[in-house]
Amino acid sequence: MLEKEAGPERPDKPERSPGAKFLMVLLMGFLITIPLFTVWLLNYDRQSQSETAQQSIVSGWGGKQVFAGPKIVLPYRARITESVEENGKTVTRTSMVTRELYVAPERVTLDSQMATETKKRAIYEVIVYDTAMAGSAVFRLPDDLDRYGVTLDQIDFARAELRFGLSDARGLAGDNKVTVNGQALELQPGKGLGETGNSGFFAFVDGSALASGALEAQFDVRFRGNQSLTIAPHAGQTEWTVRSKWPHPSFAGSFLPESRTVDADGFKAKYVITNLALGTALIATEAGQQVQPIRAQDMASFQPDYANGTGASATVDLIQPVDLYGQVDRAAKYGFLIIGFTFVAFLLFDLIGGVRISSVHYILVGAALVLFFVLLLAFAEIIGFAWAYVLASLATIGLITAYSASILSSWRRAAIIGGLLASLYGAIYILLSLEAYSLLIGSLLIFAALAGVMFVTRRLDWSSSLARSRA
Repeated sequence: MLEKEAGPERPDKPERSPGAKFLMVLLMGFLITIPLFTVWLLNYDRQSQSETAQQSIVSGWGGKQVFAGPKIVLPYRARITESVEENGKTVTRTSMVTRELYVAPERVTLDSQMATETKKRAIYEVIVYDTAMAGSAVFRLPDDLDRYGVTLDQIDFARAELRFGLSDARGLAGDNKVTVNGQALELQPGKGLGETGNSGFFAFVDGSALASGALEAQFDVRFRGNQSLTIAPHAGQTEWTVRSKWPHPSFAGSFLPESRTVDADGFKAKYVITNLALGTALIATEAGQQVQPIRAQDMASFQPDYANGTGASATVDLIQPVDLYGQVDRAAKYGFLIIGFTFVAFLLFDLIGGVRISSVHYILVGAALVLFFVLLLAFAEIIGFAWAYVLASLATIGLITAYSASILSSWRRAAIIGGLLASLYGAIYILLSLEAYSLLIGSLLIFAALAGVMFVTRRLDWSSSLARSRA
C-alpha cells in the first residue's frame, strides 16, 4: 500500500468515485495517443527524407545494380505466315524476318570483389561500392537446336553479339576487358539484356565457332553501385563468389549462398545455381524478363514467378548495422506501455496515497512522455540511436520527476515515479535489443504490472467516493 503523506491544504470539492477517476485516466490516455501517432508519421517523413537524400548523394555513382549475362545473341532469318483481308478475301502471305536467338552459357563463373565506402552529406549517409567482376563463360549450341524452330543455316554467325546486362550503366568504370577464344573484343554501349531492362553493353563477336564447337569468353568488368548487388543467373550452372570487407551483409533474392563466412573483417559467400533450379532453357527466342533487386526487408512480400522466368535472382545487401528509423518506430510502438504504466502510478497515488491529481496534470505528463520519442528521433539522426536513447530518457525522467515532486507534494513520491520511468526505459531498450524475445518479455511485463495493480486495489470500492484522510 502507498502511504499517505502530508500535503498542502486543499479546499473541499466534490470527490469523484475511483471508477470515475479510472475512466478519466483512460480518456486522458486515449487523448495522448493522438500525438503519439503523429510521432510515427514524423518518423516516416524523416525516413522518406533520408531516402531522398541518399539518392541525391549517390546520383551519378550508380544505383542498386543488377548484373546479368553474358549471353550470345545470334540473328537468324525466320519465315512467318500471316493472313490479311484484301477486297473481301483472305490472302495468306509469307515473308522473311530477322529475329534474335539468345544463347545462355553452359557454365559461368563470377568472382566479385566489393570495395565499400560510406558517403555522407549533412546527417545522411549511404553505403556505396566499387565492384571488380571477373568471370568466364562457355557457350555451346545444343545438338537438338531444331527443336526450338531454328536451324544452323538460318543463323548469321558473322553478326553475333556477346551481351552483358547492367541495370545502371552509369556505374560502369574504365579498364573493362572481354576476350573470346583468346581474342580481345572492343566493348560497345547499349544492347543489354532483358533481365536488366535492356541496359548494359555488348561486343561484336564471330560466332562461327559455335557452329561446330564451343566458344569461351573471359571478362573483367568494373562498375559502381550502392546498397545492394544482384545477379540474374541464367546458365547450365552459375557459380558466383562474392567477397567484401563490409561486416554487415544480408543475403536475399530467390537463392541463398551455399556457403558463407561473416566476421568483423568482412564476408565471403559462394552461390551455385543450376539450370534445373531456374526452370528455364538455355536457348530462347525472346529476351528474358526484367529482374528487380530484392532487399532483405522486401522478402516477406516477394513472390517469384519461375514459370515465366521472373524473380530468379541472388542479392547481397549491404545493410547498416543499426536502422535508426526502424528502431525509433519500434520504440514508439512501446509508447503505450510507458504512458499506461506512468498514468497507473499517478492514479494509485490519487486513489490510495491521498493526492488529488487533475486531468491537466495527466495531459502535461503525457505530453512529456510523447516528447521523449521526438527527442529520440532528433538526437538519433545526429549522434546515433544508443546515445540518443540515453540522452532523451534522462531529459524526460528529469522533467517528469521534478514536475511530480510538485503535483505529488513529495520528493519521495517523485523519486518513485522517476525510478518507474528509468525501469521502463531500460526494459524497452532491452526489448529493442532482444528482438526475438520482445513479445515474450513485453507480455510478462504487462502481466506483472496488471497483477500488481490488481493486488494493490483488491479492497478498493470502485463505485463509491473515496474518503480522504489528511494530517
